[in-house]
Amino acid sequence: MASAEECREDAVIFRSDAGMARFRVEVADDKAERAQGLMNRETLSKSAGMLFVYPNPQQVGFWMKNTLIPLDMIFLDKTGTVKKVHSNAKPHDETPIMGGSGILAVLEINAGLARKIGISEGWQMRHPSFDRDTAAWPCDG
Repeated sequence: MASAEECREDAVIFRSDAGMARFRVEVADDKAERAQGLMNRETLSKSAGMLFVYPNPQQVGFWMKNTLIPLDMIFLDKTGTVKKVHSNAKPHDETPIMGGSGILAVLEINAGLARKIGISEGWQMRHPSFDRDTAAWPCDG
């Protein structure tokens, strides 16, 4: 189990019975940062991602307009539990990718990584953005 010092703003950790995974992240937690996302970037390190955090759980949708990198999108509820994984979102595609209702955060990583690692519904993510009273895997526990 990861220790409390591993719970950092610039990293997320996933766990399940199948294993663990860690990514360095940039956090997009205001409207302007979420709107910009990973648009116009030509590369994304294999161990990196962008974590989109919303003020309250809600229905969220993403598109790939002006996004140059194929991505996996991991949608999480307020407990940090994975609710949906959308694999291989295609660059420049303007088709909305919906995560469902009750989504508090979305992690974007390089396309294919979620499947390669095995990240799927039910995995838990640890990050300071999740309230310790409701998180399935709180930072201090």
